[in-house]
Amino acid sequence: MRARCPVPFHRAVAALAALTRSAAALAVAVVATTATVATMALAAPPPVAKASEAPPPAKQEGQEKVLRYAFLVAETGFDPAQLSDLYSRIVTAHIFESLYNYDYLARPFKLKPNTAAEMPEVSEDFRTWTIRIRPGIYFADDPAFKGKRRELTAEDYVYSLKRFYDPATKGPLYSSFKQEGILGLEELRVAALKTKKPFDYDKPVEGVRALDRYTLQFKLAEPRPRFIYNLAGGDTYGAVAREVIEAYAGKTMEHPVGTGPFMLERWRRGSLIRLVKNPGYRDVFYDAQPNPGDTEGEQMLARFKGRKLPMVDAVEVSIIEAGQPRWLSFLNREFDLLYLLPEEYADIAIPHGKLAPNLDKQGVKLYRVLASDRTMYYFNMEDPTVGGYTPDKVALRRAIGLATDVPTEIATTRRHQAVPAQSVIAPATWGYQEDYKSENSDFDLARAKALLDTYGYVDKDGDGWRDKPDGSPLVLEVASTPDSRSKPYDELWKRDMDKLGVQIKIRMAQWPENLKSARAGQLMIWQLGFNSSTPDAQLGLELLYGPASGGQNLGRFKLDRYDEIYRRMMVLPDGPERAELLREAQKLLTAYMPQKFRVHRIVTDLAQPWLVGYRRPFFNQIFWPYVDIETDKLPKR
Repeated sequence: MRARCPVPFHRAVAALAALTRSAAALAVAVVATTATVATMALAAPPPVAKASEAPPPAKQEGQEKVLRYAFLVAETGFDPAQLSDLYSRIVTAHIFESLYNYDYLARPFKLKPNTAAEMPEVSEDFRTWTIRIRPGIYFADDPAFKGKRRELTAEDYVYSLKRFYDPATKGPLYSSFKQEGILGLEELRVAALKTKKPFDYDKPVEGVRALDRYTLQFKLAEPRPRFIYNLAGGDTYGAVAREVIEAYAGKTMEHPVGTGPFMLERWRRGSLIRLVKNPGYRDVFYDAQPNPGDTEGEQMLARFKGRKLPMVDAVEVSIIEAGQPRWLSFLNREFDLLYLLPEEYADIAIPHGKLAPNLDKQGVKLYRVLASDRTMYYFNMEDPTVGGYTPDKVALRRAIGLATDVPTEIATTRRHQAVPAQSVIAPATWGYQEDYKSENSDFDLARAKALLDTYGYVDKDGDGWRDKPDGSPLVLEVASTPDSRSKPYDELWKRDMDKLGVQIKIRMAQWPENLKSARAGQLMIWQLGFNSSTPDAQLGLELLYGPASGGQNLGRFKLDRYDEIYRRMMVLPDGPERAELLREAQKLLTAYMPQKFRVHRIVTDLAQPWLVGYRRPFFNQIFWPYVDIETDKLPKR
């Protein structure tokens, strides 16, 4: 046995293919495998393989297969309606289930039914979506069900969606669902706010209805060609049971009960999360559709096709924020997976982008891909110092952006594990162009200084630091976290601002506290990253959509023309008109600089030789059911 580590998403989408190719090509270019990307497509559910086609390897009597690895940021909880952070959503994606899911092996992506029995019926105007759910899917056992097996029904998805609109839930993704224009839900929310009475979950609405026990229908105010993406995220829109939510009122973050492959068994907040295989999970067998020519994917399919999922018995996730102990725990074989190689060890582990000889000799496996993400820092547009839309405030933000030395950040702090970001649009998403160039990626200290001089941000009192045009001190307050991972970025940015002559103060708090403050509009500047959970650019654009302020729009950027573009893009099918609007949106963001987009990360994962079947997902968080532990290769203890 191994010692336990002590620290512990039809027609709507057919038009997407052409403009996805360039993004897919870029993503594949940096994958350290022989995978080849083909055009995205939606597919009918593949035939279910028989479990007998690929018998599992023998397991010693009583030996538990446990996937062990670490998160570098603490979770916040496990109620899908209350979450936006990545690491909590990795957990909820494996507990709760969405109607559709992403094929595990297809790249860049392919959608297929999950709890849905088939692909949705979609009206000609993309405003009515009808979905049939598979019978015989059950929630994990829980006292809230009073000893009875609880079957998943269409009504569960109705209830789960309504929770995002309940003011009492305080769901950060409320604005994301509101913008879809689901008929009747916003009226329910407004009524609860006006009357100060509990949200009326029992009142039927036209926009989301259970037509019968297994048929769910959505009706939308306007066309939504990409509505299916909302139905492919169990991490957020996964089905919850009303009985559970009501039984654990006020403690739903601690009591996740879903229909997925895993159940939460033990949780030490910010330290250890242990999940076990759901014994009531239905028979689901490994099947996937790798792209033609994807040698690695084809080999994985041949090896695992027909295996019952999940293949491991449990998952133990430790929370280790510092890079060194995560790295050492992997080297000491206490972890099966090093999820996100700490950048400070890139030169040691993957010199020149290749696995180090000593690790290769040990059988360690390398997984490297250009992530569909962006790192950035946002400016609070309501802050009196850095917010606002007047020329002087725009000049200040643009000067700060120009003075941010991203090339040095990539070369030193990130050890070349990133590429410069030109805009909010992430790799592998619709509309991303590898050759797109904007001022956003420029580093030009001379221009930055000239901008500040022109608009009166000069040293008026002779203390060596620039002041505001009115003579008061110019001080930037930047939120950060007290850990070794953040420290080099803080130091680099302070060095950049020192050269610009601008004072900077670092405000330290744990990540969940910073997130809480950010949603409340209490931070001036905060650096963070956003991963794409759908293959569309709209998700990234929402980060700056006015009505999403306080939700996904942490910086509270509000610009009428931008919001108009955003709404128009929502109703258009993918094509030249939508692409033209996207380019205008990118130019507006570069001009006003409400966010400085820094890099797209090249993420590296390492796996021990006994961990098999791993492939980092692009747009969802699900991989636990698809990996296995070869127990005969485990180190002897």
